[in-house]
Amino acid sequence: MDYHINEFPWEDVMHRAVRQGYRSHQTSTCGLHLHVNRNTFSDNQEEQDEVISRILYFVEHHWNELLKFSRRSEYAMNRWAARYGYEHTPKAIMDKAKKGGNGRYAAVNLCNYHTVEFRLFRGTLKYNTFIATIQLVNRICDAAKYNTDDSISKLSWSDFVADVTEPELIQYLKERQLYINDRVEETEEY
Repeated sequence: MDYHINEFPWEDVMHRAVRQGYRSHQTSTCGLHLHVNRNTFSDNQEEQDEVISRILYFVEHHWNELLKFSRRSEYAMNRWAARYGYEHTPKAIMDKAKKGGNGRYAAVNLCNYHTVEFRLFRGTLKYNTFIATIQLVNRICDAAKYNTDDSISKLSWSDFVADVTEPELIQYLKERQLYINDRVEETEEY
């Protein structure tokens, strides 16, 4: 994450793409997919699966907030990033996900051998939205890594965002009315 935020010239890339007529957000087929290495969670596959099961639980448990964050319609989400379906425990959702009914078109795609792919998000050429999305995925992964099954099940959305310090993520959460009740004017997506 640090490399993408502090070293890679994403802002320049996005400005150049806009100048060349790319549209990203203004299409119906463009998504922003983020891959996280499985070994980020552990070198042990069983421990990786435990963390991933909590990621799946978090996504299902906070689906409405993530749908709003994603900027996708319900229809687009079902087509490109479908849910596994809510279950009462992380393990139950993981068992359902492993049966693979969604293939790669799952909100959290587990088909890749080395990565977990977050497919929830609509494409963007807006730098702040891009960075905020990376920061959100990082926070979801941290929540899954550092919580137990029991504590993740008790983690409310407001508790999850309460200690956000990243300015890009705070701004975006405010724009989407997912942080506080103050409405912040949205800027145009590209």
